[in-house]
Amino acid sequence: MPVFLNAANFYYRTLLYKKHKKAYNSFVKYLIKEGKKTENKDKKNITRKKIINYVLNNHVTSKAGIAKELNLSMPTVLANVNDLLEKGVLEETGEYASTGGRKAKSIGINKSYCHAMGILITANHIEMVLVNLGDEIIKKDRIRLKFTAELSYCTEVAQKVKTFLEGELAKDTLLGIGVAIPGIIDQKERIVLKSHALGIENYSLRFLEQALEIPVYFENDANAAMLAEKKQKYPNAIYLSLNHTLGGAFCIDGKLFRGQNQKAGEFGHMILVPGGRKCYCGKSGCADAYCAASVLTQDNRQSLDAFMEKIESGDEKVLQTWNEYLDHLAVLISNLRMAYDMDIILGGDVGGVLSDYMIPLGEKVMAYNGFEHDVSYLKNCSYKKEASAVGAAKYFFTKHMVEL
Repeated sequence: MPVFLNAANFYYRTLLYKKHKKAYNSFVKYLIKEGKKTENKDKKNITRKKIINYVLNNHVTSKAGIAKELNLSMPTVLANVNDLLEKGVLEETGEYASTGGRKAKSIGINKSYCHAMGILITANHIEMVLVNLGDEIIKKDRIRLKFTAELSYCTEVAQKVKTFLEGELAKDTLLGIGVAIPGIIDQKERIVLKSHALGIENYSLRFLEQALEIPVYFENDANAAMLAEKKQKYPNAIYLSLNHTLGGAFCIDGKLFRGQNQKAGEFGHMILVPGGRKCYCGKSGCADAYCAASVLTQDNRQSLDAFMEKIESGDEKVLQTWNEYLDHLAVLISNLRMAYDMDIILGGDVGGVLSDYMIPLGEKVMAYNGFEHDVSYLKNCSYKKEASAVGAAKYFFTKHMVEL
């Protein structure tokens, strides 16, 4: 823009300001006032969220304990805790022993304040859980139901959900249903972009959402399993989902990292053995071909439980397969640790049984990683087969606490 036009524009605005100075100043004051209101509300929400998370992670505490551990003033704690007690989110659970003065009330989360349901959809089953605010599974069921892309499948899932919730008092405090799906999901458009496990591409989830008739949240199964873990315990971590296919998830600063194309954590398609076994994706040597549960179950020709029983009975062929599996898994773990330098949670079907084999796995990892003196960064998952369903359900607790 020419200089003379800039000068004219400035002169014109100056004249307007002089003419409407009082109105202008009033408007500026209003904006500042509203900005401060928003800022105070945001601070209050952050403080409240901190208090709720602290109580959730410590089960039982006191107002003084909250003030000390969160470095908050007692008036701030009293105002927030009393409000949460009144709303029913927190509850008094008893009294601490007296230290000379009035006995302090112990405070805990009111687990029955609200509930959420989680569903994991697989090729041949649906896993359903009902979870309370204390992250406890109060009901679960696994039903054989073959996935199809037909509308009738959505109707059938909705009917199974209705049956599952029948007679449950928790139904009255149900916030919503989280649905975990093995595949890449566009959450905004409600579309499964691609799922090898279900054999679908660009599949709309709108029909399932309408059939369920209550608020629904859709999430990738590995991401959902990561959400099942406590963010305060693992603010920065990798979740390795060792199911029929191998997936994974990132949590950075307590938040899922999805990547530019929703593909972050697809560890199954990192090349582990160049020119190695054929992977279902068409490439050769992918980690999935060596570390997925299907390696042990022979593509579901036997159950994982049956495989583990053969290990315990000393079957030499099975022991050799298991040893090779752990060796390949150790390489993958070592690579991930070197690349991302964060805790690695072992989840999925295989992750659920690895707790008894952490020593031999740890020894193999140490053989590949010469930069560390232990494998304390290797963690067992909090939930086993129900992890994805639980994580999808927990989304609603986080959302509701922000809205309080």
